[in-house]
Amino acid sequence: MATYVNNHIHTTYSFSPYTPAAAVEAAMKSGLKTAGIIDHDSVGGAKEFIEAGQRFGMPVTVGVECRVDMSATPLNGKRLNNPDQKSVAYVTMHGIPHQNIDKVDAFFAPYREKRNQRNRIMCQNISTLTAPYHITLDFDRDVLPLATATVTERHILFALVKKIVAIYDTPEKVVDFICNTMDISVSEKVKAQILAGRETPEFYEYDILGALKGNMVEKFYVDATDELPDVREFIKVAHENGAVAAYAYLGDIGDSVTGDKKAQKFEDDYLDLLFEVIADLGFDAVTFMPSRNTPAQLDRLMAMCKEKGFFQISGEDINTPRQSFICKAYENPKFQHLVDAAFMLIAYENAATEDIASAKKQYPKMFRY
Repeated sequence: MATYVNNHIHTTYSFSPYTPAAAVEAAMKSGLKTAGIIDHDSVGGAKEFIEAGQRFGMPVTVGVECRVDMSATPLNGKRLNNPDQKSVAYVTMHGIPHQNIDKVDAFFAPYREKRNQRNRIMCQNISTLTAPYHITLDFDRDVLPLATATVTERHILFALVKKIVAIYDTPEKVVDFICNTMDISVSEKVKAQILAGRETPEFYEYDILGALKGNMVEKFYVDATDELPDVREFIKVAHENGAVAAYAYLGDIGDSVTGDKKAQKFEDDYLDLLFEVIADLGFDAVTFMPSRNTPAQLDRLMAMCKEKGFFQISGEDINTPRQSFICKAYENPKFQHLVDAAFMLIAYENAATEDIASAKKQYPKMFRY
């Protein structure tokens, strides 16, 4: 029988229907043997997550995800793992020792404030797009109440979703408005999910969000600048606080698993260069989601990680109720090392909470520097 793990569960501290405690409970009920919290630009939910893990007897791990500026590297100008902006990469910090949770969160606090400046502009951009339909967004009134810590593009679009469903009160009217009035292209799969909203009310607004995110962000998006740590600064903070610095591989996308990403090319054409750069920068690990990529992509990626000495971390990005906490890929023996890595990550984190230097000596495979 497969052992299921997940190191990449979002909570209400970024965008998710789950509070940290609810995420642990849902993880346990779904059959996960470990759970990891990952929020954007925040570890504010980490302590609640840890406490819930203790209460439910679930081994847990703490991390954070953010976007970093890669423009001062040989990857400048390339589409990395970010659908919205070139020279910007999603990265993660894993295994944060618990005594350093507050320090890491303090590092991200000013970046969250800078992000909100851009969020306000994007709300204005959306209002310009939707004003002809008598829909406008106010950041303070409509968006901010939806967030616990970090406000993301998903929060902005979720506020728009709530405005849409308040005006168009049936799934059919919503689909007609999005597809015909707003002229947004929606896949048949996502359209069917929205039309089934009466039967799946818990998914309904999130399905509409997926349709908008996959096809609308480019129309209102404002490039991130001041809210982005330089990649070297991110790695420095990770290492100073005893955490693992990981690059998050996305890979070229065909049909989006979550319905919120369009077909697009990312790192696959220059994967050799990517690995050279992240090695030189000092990344320790590569994190990826086995359900999101083809077997050929995964085989190539895992082989390069092994060749270059990168610790491999897996996690299925959970930020909507439709997404399963369970990744069936772990039933394949070739992914057993990812299960082992999840338990190693937790063991390291717990040991490092007592003594970071000793823990690093105990788990040398997790670090490259």
